[in-house]
Amino acid sequence: MGGGAPFKKLDFGKWELHLPANPDGSAPIRHLSEVKVIIRNQAGHLLDRLSPWATYVRQPPKEANQGVNFKQYVWNPPPTERYLCKHARPKRPKSLRIYECHVGIASQEPRVGSYQNFADNIIPRIKRQGYNAIQVMAVMEHAYYASFGYQVTSFFAASSRCGTPEELKRMIDVAHENGLYVLLDVVHSHASKNVQDGLNQFDGTNSCFFHDGARGEHSLWDSRLFNYMEYEVLRFLLSNLRWWHDEYYFDGYRFDGVTSMLYHSRGIGEGFSGDYNEYFGLNVDTDALNYLGLANYMLHMQNPEVITIAEDVSGMPTLCRPVDEGGIGFDYRLAMAIPDKWIELLKECSDDAWNIGNIVHTLTNRRWKENTVAYAESHDQALVGDKTIAFWLMDKEMYTHMSTLSEPSLIIDRGIALHKMIRLITHALGGEAYLNFMGNEFGHPEWLDFPRVGNNDSYHYARRQWNLVDDPLLKYKFLNEFDRAMNELEERFGWLHSDPAYVSWKHEGDKIIAFERAGLVFVFNFHPTQSFTGYRVGTNWAGTYQAVLSSDDELFGGHNRIDKSCKHVTRREGYAGRENFFEVYTPSRTAVVYAHVSD
Repeated sequence: MGGGAPFKKLDFGKWELHLPANPDGSAPIRHLSEVKVIIRNQAGHLLDRLSPWATYVRQPPKEANQGVNFKQYVWNPPPTERYLCKHARPKRPKSLRIYECHVGIASQEPRVGSYQNFADNIIPRIKRQGYNAIQVMAVMEHAYYASFGYQVTSFFAASSRCGTPEELKRMIDVAHENGLYVLLDVVHSHASKNVQDGLNQFDGTNSCFFHDGARGEHSLWDSRLFNYMEYEVLRFLLSNLRWWHDEYYFDGYRFDGVTSMLYHSRGIGEGFSGDYNEYFGLNVDTDALNYLGLANYMLHMQNPEVITIAEDVSGMPTLCRPVDEGGIGFDYRLAMAIPDKWIELLKECSDDAWNIGNIVHTLTNRRWKENTVAYAESHDQALVGDKTIAFWLMDKEMYTHMSTLSEPSLIIDRGIALHKMIRLITHALGGEAYLNFMGNEFGHPEWLDFPRVGNNDSYHYARRQWNLVDDPLLKYKFLNEFDRAMNELEERFGWLHSDPAYVSWKHEGDKIIAFERAGLVFVFNFHPTQSFTGYRVGTNWAGTYQAVLSSDDELFGGHNRIDKSCKHVTRREGYAGRENFFEVYTPSRTAVVYAHVSD
């Protein structure tokens, strides 16, 4: 119903309502007018709902005493108040270096960060660090802030907690001005069970948008699962992707929960050993698979510069091959086993018990020509109840010994050294793209905990402490500078868009890993105490080598033990390939990168 004017039913589940203009010719519904959708269900009851296509919803402030449910408002500002983008979209990067971020927690103050704050204060940081893409979480509106944006209630609305749609447009435009490619974290794998604010039971039934029965509910996530067999659902989701691309100028998409979509089991309890029967049996949800292929086909046809990334832990074959090859069409998948491996090692093993061969296997275990995004940790490892890598390494010592003026600490020295090594070997060996979650570049010490009943609605942990990295007397600056140097070296040599590395040496006793990629030789000594002089490192190229990055550099909190003078390698008569070698000094817990500078 709409003020006495009836809706007209159209094809494909659409309903249309025409309201005449006001006598003065103005629109009948003004900007920021509150609107409601009232549904009469089969039992004749009237249901108060938000439109599935609402583009701006907002929760009333507590002091308004209007309840906790979101309200829908018309967003149609006059031309003078609309933000017009000034900068062109960047081309898709050859080497994708992603800064995963959440606008709400980007503020240092204990409050929800804004799109404006992110544009003015955070984007310059990201650019300085050498990242060329941002992956923005929690943009699609979600009634429950602590869901991290993964319990979406309004799919077409940008989260009003952080500002207005026009402010989000400006934020993306500022990112484009700084050459940053912008990825949207899109959640089409499931939806919130919230009835009053979301899609659930929109028409009073369980089967509107979703499967009815057990197939329509995710037992672990407590959420609803879309029915990808229905044309109306496909149209809703595809138009949703088009909306974010056309209205807000997002450049690409990271699809959340792809493993859950691909299998009737939702991936729950699945080990995914790599046996092809796991991928081509009756457990595969072909309806969801077809939707993902269709979405990728549409996005890449609409804009050849688009990038799509799948959050998939199963290793589904052809997931990252083009649709015209019979693939599902993603450009990258996340290497989700890598952060799990690092946390496993830090939780369960001492340094001298690390299995070097297993580390190399985890970092290189991916299909040829199916691109992978490598990362040492993401937002999952930062959530309350877990620890960041920095905190696993250094724990409470971070509160007492991170000052450059405090007495030396073996725990801090070890933590900083391994933090740098873990990130560099993940960056250089683990994939064809690299991802870092906001704050981890400088070893943010504390977990993430959103305001909720259990912590008295506190924002203390729902923020980023930029003061730590900005203070020149704190050692966080060392990790931050190494992160920047890593990205700048990749920009110079482009190992992410080169062929995968050749691992020429992995020694369990010495704890040494050496590999070649993009004209560089990487040498890692993970041994906790043993340094080696004159250690022979094989190489495919004769000529002159020079150290171009050392984790032991004093700029990164090291001790400057690396000899950066040129190393000369002469091809030995009667030998070929990696029988050439040069001798290096490899201090314990140090990584060094050598560049082949001349023949």
